[in-house]
Parts: sequence; C-alpha cells; structure tokens
Amino acid sequence: MLDDVPAHILMVEDDDAIAAPLARALGREGYEVARAANGAEALAMATGPGPVDLVLLDLGLPDMDGLDVCRHLRAGGFEAGILILTARGGELDRVVGLDVGADDYLSKPFSLSELLARSRALLRRASRPLGDPVEPAAQAPTPAPEVGAPPASRGDLRVEADARRVWVAGTEIALTAKEFDVLLRLDAHRGAVVTREVLMAEVWDENWFGSTKTLDTTVGRLRQKLHDADAPVVLSTVRGVGFRLEDAAADA
Repeated sequence: MLDDVPAHILMVEDDDAIAAPLARALGREGYEVARAANGAEALAMATGPGPVDLVLLDLGLPDMDGLDVCRHLRAGGFEAGILILTARGGELDRVVGLDVGADDYLSKPFSLSELLARSRALLRRASRPLGDPVEPAAQAPTPAPEVGAPPASRGDLRVEADARRVWVAGTEIALTAKEFDVLLRLDAHRGAVVTREVLMAEVWDENWFGSTKTLDTTVGRLRQKLHDADAPVVLSTVRGVGFRLEDAAADA
C-alpha cells in the first residue's frame, strides 16, 4: 500500500449506535470507510470493484453469521485483512473465527486505541489484495527484486521478507498476513522441519493456549496457493512434529 494512498476499510456492523461513531473515528485517522449493515451487503462490497484493505467484521449480523461471511470471503479468494469485532469473547469463539480465516479477533467492549493499533498492524502486514493492480516499478520503494539476488528463474520461489511479497516465476502470489508469516519461517529453514510449537509461538503468540487447528488451516490454504502457482516446492506435514518446505524433485 502506497503511503500517500489512504487505506480502505469495510466496516460490517448492523448497529447504528456503534457504526456511526466508529466510522467517524476511523475517518479522523485518515482511512476511507465504507459500511455494510448485513452479511450479503458485506460480501458484495468486499468482492466488488472498489478496493478493500481491511474488513472489520461483526459476527451478530441480521441475515447471516459473521463467521459465514468470513468463510465465504476466504473461499472466494479475498486476501485482505479481516478483524473480527464481537461480543462473543470465549476461547472457542476466537479459535473458530481464526480457523475460518480471520487474522485477528477483538472482543466487545473494546477501546478505540486498541482497535486502531490492531488495524494498523494488519494493514502493515497484509499483502496487497488481488484486485488491486499495481505496476511493479511503482509499488516497490526498494529495489529488493534486483539487488543482492540473482534474477528469478522460471519456476523459482522467492520470498521477500522486507517487502512481504512472494513470487513464483515472476508472478506474485497474494497471501494473507498469517500465510506469509508461516511461509517466511518455513522458507528460512527450507529442507528442515519447523515444529508446530515454533510456528505457533512466532506467528501467533508464545502465550497461545488454544487449539492449533488454526495453524493447520493456514498451512492448508498456503499449500493450495503454492500448488495453484506451480511453485517448485513441496510443503509436507511431519506428523506429530511440524512442517517442512523443500524443493520439489526436478522432473524433466
């Protein structure tokens, strides 16, 4: 996201008493805010022609559960950040929300400062959505693809840590923040097993005591994206231990 272009936030909230002041507060921070009052409207707006860099998603919507909105968005290839805002604060609710594709979870009531901090973090970390075309030379303020590394060969997988971008044979793969963080750590130890405990501590939180199913879900999405892009790597599960990213066998 270019520094001089405001981030576009889609707020999915049916309660006017919450939506109106929150939209004003986000607007004062320089964000462009659009609002959807139900799940169907949210799906249409998030997948429409306008840019969406972050979704603030309430779960208690009048027409469908917010978890289903999140699930449909991820299944349809939506790559921007999703921050769930809800009164459901139990551990199981948080785990389910993360499992279906949310990047973060904030329980109501919450402070505005915490919401803004979490939103900034997701906007910094999230990859550019697929629907936001950018000329390569215009987007990258740093010359990472050309400096300090040989040109990418056909079928090459390149993970750029500073730019938070992933390339296969010159084509960029759009990943969510968590997918990128997992790939970054696996690629740094390519050929070796990275344990589940290490991935959970480094990508999520060292104090995370909930289900690790969210890790399996993230790895599953990442594996599918690498496969769809014909990346020359294999992301293997080592049962009871962790995961290993290794070069695929060179078949003629």
